[in-house]
Amino acid sequence: MKLWLHFGLILGLAVSSALASELAVLHNGFSIRHEKSEVVGSVTRLYLGTDRSGYVDIPTNEIDRFEKDLTPPVLAPPVLAPPALAPPALARPTDVPVAERPQSLNEVIDTIGNRHHIDPDLINSVIRAESGFKPHAVSPKGAQGLMQLMPHTASQLGVANAFDPKSNVEGGTRYLRELLERYNFDLVKALAAYNAGPHRVEQYRGVPPYYETRAYVASIIRDFNRKKRAQQKIAAASKSKAVISQPQLASTKKHPEASASQIEPLPESH
Repeated sequence: MKLWLHFGLILGLAVSSALASELAVLHNGFSIRHEKSEVVGSVTRLYLGTDRSGYVDIPTNEIDRFEKDLTPPVLAPPVLAPPALAPPALARPTDVPVAERPQSLNEVIDTIGNRHHIDPDLINSVIRAESGFKPHAVSPKGAQGLMQLMPHTASQLGVANAFDPKSNVEGGTRYLRELLERYNFDLVKALAAYNAGPHRVEQYRGVPPYYETRAYVASIIRDFNRKKRAQQKIAAASKSKAVISQPQLASTKKHPEASASQIEPLPESH
């Protein structure tokens, strides 16, 4: 399935407006924040900024619904008149700022994944394949950090220090999100582009015929699916335990044990 990205003006098309600051929720569960939308032929154009200079075209039948973006806006603090000069007060123990608790890598991944609407488990699987969770890893081609950002890519994403875990994961996740939107949330194509570059995916109209890229995509999807299977088994076991722990009426009949529920395996690839 293709995701059309066009920049420019198209005339003579039916247009319908939507309210600003909305989320377009797709059938696959992803959502795209936008300021304005309009229907252009068979696609819905989502404007990403208020100046209408950047937008993404999504096939209309791929959009499930629109929701208001309830994320509170960041407001600038009010400008106050400077207070009258007063004699300096002695600092009290309670005035000493408390150092912020450093986040663990899992907390960083969870926060950034939620911000960009990408499953943290997927980000985790990408990091495992890219660097093996080594924040100072450098590839023979020069890719750096946890998500192995090339210097020019890091610069384009505004990542000043690719060896800082938080900055690296933020930049890598934002880039992965851009690729998902570019390929209409086709995870296989997005991962192939992350590894080999979007130009190779477009050149071969899919995953390039490189062993490294195909093994890379398969490895991430396999690891991601493994995490989901484990979560399903834990959820099923918890549900079964909750049912068993409920008080039962006394009975002289011996009931056979319930068989373990079968969990449908997730597909290894799309």
